[in-house]
Amino acid sequence: MLAFISFIGFTLFVAGFAYYKTHNAHLTDSTEGYFLGGRSLTGVYIGGSMLLMNLSTEHLVGLNGLSFRTGFIVMAWEVMAAMTIVLFAIFFLPRYLKLGISTIPEYLEKRFDKQTLTITSILFLAMYVISLLPIVLYTGAIALESLFQVSNVFSVDKDTALWLMVWGVGTIGAIYAVFGGIKAIAVADTINGVGLITGGLMVTLFALAYVGNGDIWGGLVEVYQAHPEKFNSIGSEDSMVPFSTLFTGLIVSNMFFWCTNQSIVQKALGAKNLAEGQKGVLLCAFFKLMIPSIIILPGIIAFHVFSGQMDNPDHAYPSLVQLVLPEMLVGFFAAVVVGAVFSTFSGGLNSSVTLFTVNIFQKSLKPDATEAQTVSLGKWLGLSLALISMIVAPLVANAPDGLFYLIQQLQGLFNSPILSVVLVGLLTKHVPAIAAKLGLLFGVSAYILFNFVFQVDIHFFHLVGLLFVANVVFMLTVGYFYPQEDHEDVYTEQVDITPWSMTPAVAVLITLASVSMYVFLAHNVPTWIMTGYYLLAMGSLGYVFWIIFRELMRSPRAKMIKAQKDAQ
Repeated sequence: MLAFISFIGFTLFVAGFAYYKTHNAHLTDSTEGYFLGGRSLTGVYIGGSMLLMNLSTEHLVGLNGLSFRTGFIVMAWEVMAAMTIVLFAIFFLPRYLKLGISTIPEYLEKRFDKQTLTITSILFLAMYVISLLPIVLYTGAIALESLFQVSNVFSVDKDTALWLMVWGVGTIGAIYAVFGGIKAIAVADTINGVGLITGGLMVTLFALAYVGNGDIWGGLVEVYQAHPEKFNSIGSEDSMVPFSTLFTGLIVSNMFFWCTNQSIVQKALGAKNLAEGQKGVLLCAFFKLMIPSIIILPGIIAFHVFSGQMDNPDHAYPSLVQLVLPEMLVGFFAAVVVGAVFSTFSGGLNSSVTLFTVNIFQKSLKPDATEAQTVSLGKWLGLSLALISMIVAPLVANAPDGLFYLIQQLQGLFNSPILSVVLVGLLTKHVPAIAAKLGLLFGVSAYILFNFVFQVDIHFFHLVGLLFVANVVFMLTVGYFYPQEDHEDVYTEQVDITPWSMTPAVAVLITLASVSMYVFLAHNVPTWIMTGYYLLAMGSLGYVFWIIFRELMRSPRAKMIKAQKDAQ
């Protein structure tokens, strides 16, 4: 009963606060308001919304399930993510905001042509419907079934309970997305983000205390000493995520997700200015470095607690939560889990609707559509996509290598071709539209053939990396022999693109912290690598202190003191 009360209480608080912050803003009356929050989002809301759009039950359930199987080597997704988010803040975001775009395909139309926009929009829509929305709903259902024992409450079998959870969460999430718009999503996401990090850390601490009989540090030492192989950040080449993939497909996958994926990028596109956007993006990167303690370490603890015996490792995390959390906190954590599902599900729906209405409906199907017609169509489309996702969700059960791994394999269809086209568009002026369109079609087709039809004996991340390079080389070759006229980006002046002065310092600290995590968790690191690392660390910290000193000297107080001295 306490669990249910705390669940309802926190859920109502989040909904009430989101309504209070947005009900008078009239942000659902126009396309820019509905899809970009009226370009009024500040750093805290951007960072919180980006984090929770990414961090959901496919991570809590799926990535902990992978760490149950393999250990800390799967932290590659999170640690590499922090570094690619830094790249987004420094390179991609300033260019996106300068152009005043609402979607990534919209940029591709400006850089190439309308057909490129249409093809990319269709690819994004397919990605959300195939590889994101159904898996988010299903992993959320797994977590809630384990936390609340829905099958026992309603006296039904577990499969039926999972169906009930999928449809219940999916229906509420659809209403949440369709009638609130991105500003309401961003506000609720920020609160749920704080709750998810707090609740996730509590699960880890309670689990370690359970292992150590009340001693958290003792519990960590016991888990480490019992399974040292699980704490190796490098691993072997035959592991699920070989270290070499960090430099091939894994970096491509992360760059696609954090720099070009519509559902993530859309949060930053709603920034009131570039400085606020960079603050929010880098805040998200900082929190990503904390995430392994929430979505990887508990999986290893579960491996220790359950002696490695689990019919389906994707059930390891929910089982651990049910075992170690007090009843009152189970309800709070369940509310946070539901919030995480709502966030990713509603964010994906909102992005899907944005892609269709802005890029296909307004551009090709009905260019004279009014704002009210566009928003109305968007709401109906959102409900339709939610319905499809709820039907598909239970079909992803029992993925052989885990649900999170399944997501990554499916997204290989899209990440290499889309990222290659966006990157070539940003870095070149002569590559023509035909090269972009052929690159998109080739990337998707080649991945399907080599990974699913011929099933070549190569890790799918290496395949993604090779196809990315092939796409880029192909487009550059076409641009060399059949160049178009110089393309020049136009600053729309919709937002101020003056960068945040502390961006370089924060970017260096986040990158250094990412490298440090790999170095200190790696086994048997050679002396020359450690020496190089310490030199890099000292140089990086020196650079950061210099930037901080420079900014202090530029402060109004410093200028006033200098003026007084000059006057004397």
